[in-house]
Amino acid sequence: MQEALIHNAQIYASRHNLQLGERLGYGIHGIVIVAENKSKPGKTAIKAHKDSEAYVREREVYQRLGEAGLTEIRGFHVPELIRYDDQLRIIEMTIVTPPFVLDFAGARLDVPPDFSEEIWAEWEAEKREQFGSRWPEARAALGALEELDIYVLDVSPRNIMF
Repeated sequence: MQEALIHNAQIYASRHNLQLGERLGYGIHGIVIVAENKSKPGKTAIKAHKDSEAYVREREVYQRLGEAGLTEIRGFHVPELIRYDDQLRIIEMTIVTPPFVLDFAGARLDVPPDFSEEIWAEWEAEKREQFGSRWPEARAALGALEELDIYVLDVSPRNIMF
């Protein structure tokens, strides 16, 4: 499957005069690769998605953040959408440094998840354990996203980094 994602990234890079570089990350939704414009300085990140559903969710989150003019949420940097390709399921975005919030492929828009109080309590306990004393800061960032009707459930110290 990664070969197909890399192939899509290569096609995208060719179309936009980009040179692919190192892999920044990977996960259940896809891979993220550094891309450098061949004709002007600067690097971006491109994320090649495995499936359309996760791609559309993430693209829509970045569009909403862009429409709101947000590059930062509660002190956390968020990548800015540069462009996207629906056919290849590629999102090109700015590269951010910690502290950051990223990876919105598992996010939900407009409708909060309908979980029982028990499920929410388990989720919250797991996040408190993962983030330790920094959980209130991470939770505040999630609350700010929720004000935009963006509900992020796939939360870990990999995608909310201090």
